[in-house]
Amino acid sequence: MQDNDKTTTPPQETFEVVEAEQRTGARHKGVYLLPNLFTTGALFAGFYAIVAAMNGLFENAALGIIVAGILDGMDGGVARLTNTQSKFGAEYDSLSDCVAFGVAPGLVAYSWALSGLGKFGWMAAFIYVACAALRLARFNVQAESTDKRFFIGLPSPTGAGLVATMVWLGASRGIEGSDVSWLVAFMVAGAGLLMVSSVKYHSFKEFHIGRVPFKVLLGVIIAFAIVFLDPPLVLLSAAVIYVVVGLMMSLWHLRKGVGA
Repeated sequence: MQDNDKTTTPPQETFEVVEAEQRTGARHKGVYLLPNLFTTGALFAGFYAIVAAMNGLFENAALGIIVAGILDGMDGGVARLTNTQSKFGAEYDSLSDCVAFGVAPGLVAYSWALSGLGKFGWMAAFIYVACAALRLARFNVQAESTDKRFFIGLPSPTGAGLVATMVWLGASRGIEGSDVSWLVAFMVAGAGLLMVSSVKYHSFKEFHIGRVPFKVLLGVIIAFAIVFLDPPLVLLSAAVIYVVVGLMMSLWHLRKGVGA
């Protein structure tokens, strides 16, 4: 009788464990709402930028891309603060970025300035879109293996901001895109190629939001005031400086390595 008890007990316990796991798994199915709301907002802003550009509202289109960048910067922080990171959220964020920072800037630039260049125009826009998609795919693959202090290649939100603020500045000044079409084509294609380059750009991820000295808060207030003096000009200048500094640092390190 004792032997029979030993042979029948384990299957019963195993069945109960599996049944409990199935009940637990079913109970926890779903996605985290708060961070994915920010991601959805960024996706909507990118979609709005495309629609606005199709209707000739280029300032609104540029603002849509800028708003997408702000929301994209917030969703990851919200997920970490609320401990709601998930693989679904990471994949959804990447797809949203492809629309907001890849397709939208390319189409906005094409609608504003590149359509008059014919094949060269859509080629420049497509180079940007394709490079943005490749940049995001490479980032997803290398995210766990690279130095968190630096991005390899120009970050897609910065590339999108460069294109968006260029369109915003031109549209706000009454400049016709057709008058600067070749410059826009160079900037758009160049931003795309920088995204898939090996140039290192500082990520500033070592700086965390928390208790900071009073001088830091004062500096942030002054920075906001400067931006609001002329938002498109200041933001475009900041994007260009970020791009140039990254290029100069990479050239300096390359020259230093060759000299050594």
